[in-house]
Amino acid sequence: MEQRRFGRLGWPVSSLGYGMWGLANWSDTDPDEVLRALDAAVADGVTFFDTAWGYGRGTSERLLGQLVRAHPSRRLYAATKIPPKNMQWPSRPEYALDDCFPPTHIREFAEKSLTNLGLTRVDLLQFHVWEDGWARDERWQRAMDDLKREGLIEAVGVSVNRWEPTNCLATLRTGLVDAVQVIYNVFDQAPEDELFGVCADLGVAVIARVPFDEGSLAGQLRADSTFPEGDFRRIYFGPENLGPTVARVEALQRDVPDDMTLPELALRFCISDPRVATVIPGMRRAAHVQANVTAVERGPLDARTAERVRGHRWDRRPTAWSL
Repeated sequence: MEQRRFGRLGWPVSSLGYGMWGLANWSDTDPDEVLRALDAAVADGVTFFDTAWGYGRGTSERLLGQLVRAHPSRRLYAATKIPPKNMQWPSRPEYALDDCFPPTHIREFAEKSLTNLGLTRVDLLQFHVWEDGWARDERWQRAMDDLKREGLIEAVGVSVNRWEPTNCLATLRTGLVDAVQVIYNVFDQAPEDELFGVCADLGVAVIARVPFDEGSLAGQLRADSTFPEGDFRRIYFGPENLGPTVARVEALQRDVPDDMTLPELALRFCISDPRVATVIPGMRRAAHVQANVTAVERGPLDARTAERVRGHRWDRRPTAWSL
C-alpha cells in the first residue's frame, strides 16, 4: 500500500483510508461482515480510519476503538468528529458558533469520543460541520488547544460541508487546522480550483471523502433504485438527484477503459492528485476492501484517461437534499 505524507504532521498514511459512516447508518449492513472488512483492511495495509460520534451515536467509534486495540503492533491513525450541538447537518451561514461548537460542547464530545474509542488519545479530532465565519473566534481555538496540551488529541481538522470547498479557507489560514476533509470525486472536482492549492501552501493534509458519490460511482445506482427509511441515500437520491445522477453515470461509463471498472476509475481519479493524502471510501464488506486495495495499488490514472474523466465535472450547489 502506498504511503503518503499527511500534511505538515508528517504521518505516513495509506493512500487508501477507511470511511466508517456506512458501518453504522446505512441499511443492509452485516455486523460480522463489517468486522471482517476492518480486519482485512489492516491486513492489506490500510492505516487511516475515519469515524464520527454522529455515525450511530458512537457505534462506529466503538468499532474503530476495538480495531485499534486488536492490532497493537500496527500504527493505525484514528480520526473522529465532534457533532454540532444543534445536531444539524450541514451547518448554515446564519448559525453562530454557540449553535454548533461552544467550548463546553467541544470538551464534552471529545471526552465522549475517547470513551467510545476506549483510547487515551485520538490522532485527529475534526469539526463535523463548519462555517468560515467562525474562523477568528478564539473560543474554539482555545478549546482545541487545551485538548492538545492535555494530550487528548494530536491534531485538529475540519470536515467541509458538501459542495462548499472554500467555506474553510480563512480557518485554514489561522494555522490552527492540520487537516481538511472534503468531498472530492469524478463529479465533484471543485476542490482542485482553490482549496487544494491553499492546503499545499500551508501544509494542511487533504482527506478526500465520498469518492463514489454515495454509491453512484461504484455502479450501484439504477433509475428505479430505492432505499429504506432512515438510510441517507433515500434523501440524497430522491427525485431531484436520482435521474440526473444515473444519466451522468451512464455517460461516464462510456469513458471507462476496457481494462478498468467504474469504481476503480473513481478511486484512481482521487489519488491522481498528489495533494490528496488519503481517500476514504466506505467499505462494508471484505470484498469491497480487496477491490479497493487492488484499484489503488494500480496507481493514478494515465494522462489520457484523466483528461477524459475531467469532462464529467458536475458543479452543484447545496440544497435541502444534499445534506
